[in-house]
Amino acid sequence: MLLSHRARLLELWRIAAMYRLDTHFSIEEAPQLQPLARLIRMHPAAWGKKHQPNAIKYALEDMGTLFLKLGQLLSTRRDLVPPEIIAQLIQLQDKVKPFDADIAVAQIQHSKHGLGQSIETLFARFDIKPLAAASIAQVHTAALHDGREVVVKVVRPDIRTVIVSDFELLRELASWASARIEAARAVHIIDIVEDYRQVMLNELDLTLEADNITQMRNNFLGSALMYVPEVYDAAKNVMVMERIQGVPISQVEMFDQLGYDRAALAEKGLTIFFTQVFRDNFFHADMHPGNVFVETPPVQTLHAGMAAVDLGHEPRYIGLDCAIMGTLSKDDQLIVARMLLAVMNNNFTAVVDIVSRAGWIPPNADKHALMRDMKRTVGPMLQKSIDDIDFAGVLMQILDIARRHHMSIPPQLMLLLKTLVHVEGLGRDLYPDLDIWSLAKPILSSWIKEQLDPMRNLQQLRQQLPEMLLSTTDIPKLLDQGLQSLASQGSRQDSQLREIQQIRADMLNDRRRDWLALAGFAIFIAIATQVIGWLSPIFYILAVLVVVWRILT
Repeated sequence: MLLSHRARLLELWRIAAMYRLDTHFSIEEAPQLQPLARLIRMHPAAWGKKHQPNAIKYALEDMGTLFLKLGQLLSTRRDLVPPEIIAQLIQLQDKVKPFDADIAVAQIQHSKHGLGQSIETLFARFDIKPLAAASIAQVHTAALHDGREVVVKVVRPDIRTVIVSDFELLRELASWASARIEAARAVHIIDIVEDYRQVMLNELDLTLEADNITQMRNNFLGSALMYVPEVYDAAKNVMVMERIQGVPISQVEMFDQLGYDRAALAEKGLTIFFTQVFRDNFFHADMHPGNVFVETPPVQTLHAGMAAVDLGHEPRYIGLDCAIMGTLSKDDQLIVARMLLAVMNNNFTAVVDIVSRAGWIPPNADKHALMRDMKRTVGPMLQKSIDDIDFAGVLMQILDIARRHHMSIPPQLMLLLKTLVHVEGLGRDLYPDLDIWSLAKPILSSWIKEQLDPMRNLQQLRQQLPEMLLSTTDIPKLLDQGLQSLASQGSRQDSQLREIQQIRADMLNDRRRDWLALAGFAIFIAIATQVIGWLSPIFYILAVLVVVWRILT
């Protein structure tokens, strides 16, 4: 129950009051926040305090990692959040309050969860001042003894306990919502919370992130779209990787100064997303601006009045912070691709048919009503640029359709939808006129044709043939096990049949005794009422004995 988390709820209330978060929202524009604002003002921590600059940033930092992640997600939603709040949330991407450098050094040198050696042994130079600090970890620059420049990522100390506690609270809220709100049940909100909890806990293990970075690096080796830096060493709380030169995707003015084509950058970003989802089935699921960088000359050479530069190649994206990665099953990949392509072709009959075949709607659903709702909601998106599309708003409308038509959306697709909201926010800032549909359609068409290509499927069958032939050696064993199972099942069925027959015979005997007892009782009572004198009590006693006999037998 939520009461079991009262200490954490009281702490969040205190933090909100201490920073007077109520002064950062317009109650006139959002009257539904009036009770919350009143509650914040009631707390003693709010008494005597006034509006504080950057209070939302500081409050989310004090509230913990989960709230930092929420702030990072909202930092891309300029259409939903006022500019003055966006300015604070953007700082959460890489300007979170750092922890003490001595703690970072101790983490690095830790024998079990660190690299197990002294800073002097590991690095020729280690910069005490952090380069950046984020919600999960902070980054220090350093140099190896062979001269290579590196960055050292160090996990924040003692955050696992807070994350586990916050997710317990979040799960209680999800359970409460799932029990009362049909839309929450439709998107499997409890499963989503549990999945995200595991994702967040995995993010605390940098060996898992190192594996993700290595896999994504191999996926984009030699690519003109994206460069992924190399990981040199990793432990649970520490990771050492190649240092790159770049700026966050949010610094669009810098791209103009460098002479970069923002339209081309936006197209590359969308191509990378679809490539990760469909070609690699391994997509970055935490694409807030602090995690998306673009190649530049050395950072120290960047200045406001600089002329355009030539990198020697078209600027690429840089893959960073691969702690949260998403995957889809092959079936879900094909379903998503076919759905997107059907939407782009304005074929909502096909969309409903795909959803139905996927088992996302009940068999008795009104498919024509579902088709009309989707066409009315999603159809207008096809004639708009990314600047005019409110993905988050459309997503809420789709979830409302899911609620009305009792749709069941798999949790893994909700992670993809979250990533789409991130991508939309990035594209909106970088190049608002990007035509995402004309760019995405050929990518999806090509991928679907490749998946359905008979020659490709035949090649896959040929590759799997040796394994299939080896598995045939198990056929005699499987047949023997199957026959034994059938024999055992037949024996169990015979035994069950005999038990059923015995139960039936017992029921018939019980029924026969019931009738005998009822008849005897009625006869003795009738005789007792007719005779006179000392014989009458005898027949009453016999009637009682008949009842006792039935009870005992």
